[in-house]
Amino acid sequence: MTSQNKNKTVVLGMSGGVDSSVCAALLVEQGYNVIGITIKTFNYDDVGGTIEGDKSCCSLDGINDARIIAAKLGFPHYVMDFSEVFGKEVIDNFIDAYMHGRTPNPCVICNRKIKWEELLRKGMQLGADYVAMGHYAKLRVDETTNRYIIARGKDEKKDQSYMLWNVTQESLSRTLFPLADYTKEEVRELAHKYNLRTAEKGESFEICFITDNNYERFLKHKLPTIENDLSGGKVILNNEKIGEHNGFPFYTVGQRKGLGIAHPDPLYVTSIDYKQNKINVGYEKELFNTQLFASKLNLIKYDNLFDEKKLTVKIRYKDTDEPAIVTQLDGNGNGEGRIKIDFEIPKRAITPGQSVVFYEGGDLVGGAIIDAVQ
Repeated sequence: MTSQNKNKTVVLGMSGGVDSSVCAALLVEQGYNVIGITIKTFNYDDVGGTIEGDKSCCSLDGINDARIIAAKLGFPHYVMDFSEVFGKEVIDNFIDAYMHGRTPNPCVICNRKIKWEELLRKGMQLGADYVAMGHYAKLRVDETTNRYIIARGKDEKKDQSYMLWNVTQESLSRTLFPLADYTKEEVRELAHKYNLRTAEKGESFEICFITDNNYERFLKHKLPTIENDLSGGKVILNNEKIGEHNGFPFYTVGQRKGLGIAHPDPLYVTSIDYKQNKINVGYEKELFNTQLFASKLNLIKYDNLFDEKKLTVKIRYKDTDEPAIVTQLDGNGNGEGRIKIDFEIPKRAITPGQSVVFYEGGDLVGGAIIDAVQ
């Protein structure tokens, strides 16, 4: 394998965590010419929060660790400033979604636009053949359809296929997932074997540009008048006003805490009407729905789903996928098009703005952005 790969160059996205560090060691061992790149996605002054305690994937500590790992393994490492395109594609989209009563998933946008398309573009300028990522997912090519298919990784607890539904076929054709056949525990064992300083480094879970994990603070920083403009809107139960809210972007479907309403029964946010600055609340049973509509469809396994197909479907990252009928309504399935999903069993708190992702066995079929429930 070493001789086969010796003339192949791989750009490796390096966060400075244990996963990308082990990817680096594996790729070097397999004979690839590795170029490590850590991307700078934001400026602290622009997003507020604090540098201290930042544990996100693009922190200053992460950049330092990535640089040290690259030096230890003997390959070049660069920090590239993607903050301008990241701001337009990811941060602006994040803010716009909340201002339209939706709950976005910025990592899905970042994966397609930044971690793949932008990184590949830069990598090709450096002569790279592939881009490699430390995601726990598998990738193969179907010789019949010639499509690149993502499948769940070996480690079911760490499987990240959900976050990859939006990556294009063109990007996947140049992708390597070195951790596909490893569990997290095995990755840490390899890190110790290679004597990597990141072997016991903790996980990064928060959104990278919200360093304090407080999205309400972030929105107030980016939109200084948001509280004055939107607070005092109506909270509606059964078509009657029962209170006022602090600003609809600070709420999400399924939320119970923080409503500030005294009521004999638990109340939950059931929907958000951004046009009228209203929060609709109701009882838990009202959170369950059997049908949703979604747009910005991107298909991985098939080129279309116009013929309805029974698949299993997740409506959020930590959700358990459940059987449903998936039907494409229009579009090309490459970032365009709408789908309808009918669940066999009602799903709780289907949230506009989140990703709905569908599987066939272990294979990722595709995904879309939830628009509405029925």
